[in-house]
Amino acid sequence: MRLRGRKGIRENLEQQEDLVVLDPGQYRGKWASLFGNDLPIHVEFGMGKGQFISQMSYKHQQVNFIGVDMYDELIRRASEKGRNVWAQEGVDTPPNLKLALFNIENVEEVFEPGEIERLYLNFSDPWPKTKHARRRLTHPRFLDKYSRILNERGEIHFKTDSVTLFEFSLNAFADYGLQMTNISLDLHRDGLNEEHVMTEYETKFVGQGMQIHRCEAIVGKEALASYHQNRLEKYGK
Repeated sequence: MRLRGRKGIRENLEQQEDLVVLDPGQYRGKWASLFGNDLPIHVEFGMGKGQFISQMSYKHQQVNFIGVDMYDELIRRASEKGRNVWAQEGVDTPPNLKLALFNIENVEEVFEPGEIERLYLNFSDPWPKTKHARRRLTHPRFLDKYSRILNERGEIHFKTDSVTLFEFSLNAFADYGLQMTNISLDLHRDGLNEEHVMTEYETKFVGQGMQIHRCEAIVGKEALASYHQNRLEKYGK
């Protein structure tokens, strides 16, 4: 994937130290200090243009959010999106949002064990060829990394339009021993939920009548205990 960005894009990002983190490794184990509080930290890997992470930060202000991508141009676009979303509050810099530039392969160099509470994987590259399966963000080698940086309440929330990737991911979660819940083969079958935040891709795909697949994978022991305690309630016992 190649993106044609504006001239001076790196200079633009360097001037946004209040929102953009170009050297995220320096905050490994210190993200709470960067935010200035101990609120839970949720991270989106592969945030694209930032619609999802920006709106999530605005709708859930008791959570800290980090949007991650490896392309300068997408970080720039997400910074515009984040500022525009918060402008309705008269706020220039989202107080609970950071945009970090790095390759997800290096995630353990950026977050220390147990530093994150939730990961969002939204419309990741499906890498459809079997020989490229290791590159899929739900491959067990990535699940190993996620399981280390997620805390006792850790969860993975996953969405895709790819049937192939969804089937692969469900099997990967199961083989890894993760409890799955809220599995949907057609997330918007009954119409859009106002509480549901969509990505740019999701908005486009739903408009085309495509089905969106979603599930949650429970990683942390505390999250799993809570799931087992509450699981019968959803079925009316």
